[in-house]
Amino acid sequence: MVREILETECSELLDLYLHLHESEVPSKTPELIEAWRSIMEDKNHHIIVKIEDGKIVSSVVCVIIPNLTRGVRPYAFIENVVTHKDYRGRGFASECLNFAKDIAKRENCYKMMLLTGSKEESTLKFYENAGYNSSDKTAFIQWL
Repeated sequence: MVREILETECSELLDLYLHLHESEVPSKTPELIEAWRSIMEDKNHHIIVKIEDGKIVSSVVCVIIPNLTRGVRPYAFIENVVTHKDYRGRGFASECLNFAKDIAKRENCYKMMLLTGSKEESTLKFYENAGYNSSDKTAFIQWL
């Protein structure tokens, strides 16, 4: 089953992020609790999860960003694409990305953007197969 995350599933999502790039699960500090509350209350912030074997095994974040160009149509930003290492290669991340695409279409977005830090050929091919390309735009990152 693919769906949006429930408010009670923060801890499970944080555990899954150990398979993304986190080295430890963050403590439930007031800052983390406030960030989670803010995400849950934001109608434009969607955390999509794949449930398998009764647990979250894959997830994608889709944020709809209001926009004043392109006919005042928003765009979607995709981030934190992750699948538990024991569940990779089964199409679960693709299911989450497709769910995000459905949200973007429903919200009348004119495009979806996704950034990856991976240089792995298999990861880049995965995103290409999901319909993304790396030729239309050039991304620059400034770490703060």
